[in-house]
Amino acid sequence: MTETQRSDDSPKPDSTEPAKEVHVADELVTTHHTLATPGGELAYTARSGRVVLWEEQVEDHVYRGRKARAQVALTAYTLDGADPRERPVTFAFNGGPGSASVWLHMGVLGPKRVVMGDAGELLPPPYGVEDNPESLLAVSDLVFIDPVSTGRSRPVEGRKAKDFHGFTADIESVAEIIRQWTTAEGRWLSPKFLAGESYGTTRAAGLAQHLQEELGMYLNGLLLISSVLDFSTANFERSGDRAHAMYLPFYAATAWRHGFHEGRSLEEVVDEARAYAARDYAYALTRGARLTAEERAEAVATVARLTGLSEDYVSRADLRIEHWRYFGELLRDRGLTVGRLDSRFTGPAASGIAEHMDADPSMDAILGPYSAAYQHYLHHDLGVRDTGPYHVFGKGVIEHWSYKEFENAPVYVIDRLSRAMRQNPHLAVHLAYGWFDGATPFSAAEDSVAHLQIPESLRSNLEHRYYEAGHMMYVHEASRVAQSADLADFVRRRS
Repeated sequence: MTETQRSDDSPKPDSTEPAKEVHVADELVTTHHTLATPGGELAYTARSGRVVLWEEQVEDHVYRGRKARAQVALTAYTLDGADPRERPVTFAFNGGPGSASVWLHMGVLGPKRVVMGDAGELLPPPYGVEDNPESLLAVSDLVFIDPVSTGRSRPVEGRKAKDFHGFTADIESVAEIIRQWTTAEGRWLSPKFLAGESYGTTRAAGLAQHLQEELGMYLNGLLLISSVLDFSTANFERSGDRAHAMYLPFYAATAWRHGFHEGRSLEEVVDEARAYAARDYAYALTRGARLTAEERAEAVATVARLTGLSEDYVSRADLRIEHWRYFGELLRDRGLTVGRLDSRFTGPAASGIAEHMDADPSMDAILGPYSAAYQHYLHHDLGVRDTGPYHVFGKGVIEHWSYKEFENAPVYVIDRLSRAMRQNPHLAVHLAYGWFDGATPFSAAEDSVAHLQIPESLRSNLEHRYYEAGHMMYVHEASRVAQSADLADFVRRRS
């Protein structure tokens, strides 16, 4: 239920700042709500809208005051009457880069959730919104952040959006929003967590180091959902044969899901694929043309059996199965493609002879429900009246994202996360994996975590949880409930 009391939280301009430098102000709407949970009823306050991202201006060593750079959309949920010294706060964002935080917000963490059905049982439009009794709000305040150009976040007039569209620029802007909110709300001594999904895990790893080293803001934990910490694990073109090995366990799980491993359990199939990818398959790939005919035939047969593909296809692919082609090939004889974000989903192939699928059926399934549900919720429940466009994915952001820091090298944040953990030995990391995630496959993320440069004593700060779903594992109801409990347990223990 929602109490429709609202107030404008826009602050007055700072009197110490020249008026000409104040172009915009925070635009936040306050609403009060209650949520029934298994642990009892929660009374909480929501503040939603946009806050100004400021930057300090220094010219020729002369301080010129602060200037507005952007208006960043966020929604903050705080438990009424809680002690800020005891109450954790979790800052959450999604990935892309270029994605708004709608997925974590309305899928698993927030007090409301999307009603859309699941693979094979999708509901028709216009979908729905309902209370989320398993919300992380039961154990932590929540701040959902939409990076610039996503959601309703925009640069201020006269500023370029591309100034925010890059690895370091993104980390710095999100870190500043976190710092501003923490300071304004008096939460520096609250336990603090970052929750990121997909590229949001790349951001979270970089943010952890930046917040600690540049701002002195030490964290209690990171919630990394569908992690990608080393982009070479998913680069089929420029990383040699590594990506092919990293994807094999995911292919095997997907084949199991679609009936290619009858009589075997998912765990049995995945374990075999893991072992084969780590040893025999890796060896076969590195040997190239040096494989004997017998070795090659054996490898072809094994890869075909594990992936569900024909031996003829595997042989013609020279043992190297590229993921976009796999999605279109596995169920080609049924006229179907399988999803990249979640290979439990299938959709009709646009062409029976196409090299790869024309669209991701799992993205097709979830985009409409999440977009409609959040925009209804934003206006109906949170009271935000701005009718400007809401971008689930910022236009052109991912296509023009700058990785200049990694020129001629893969994007890699294992070193940054390692440094953050060494600097702060209390920093814990929770990693969530979906067996059917073809965007950031579990085996690639496992490999990345195994290469963290931390002492053995800090390995106990890592925990791994697996779900029988895909990239957004919470789309699957049983996984959503289990993941909610796992995340809440992590935050409780690490606070």
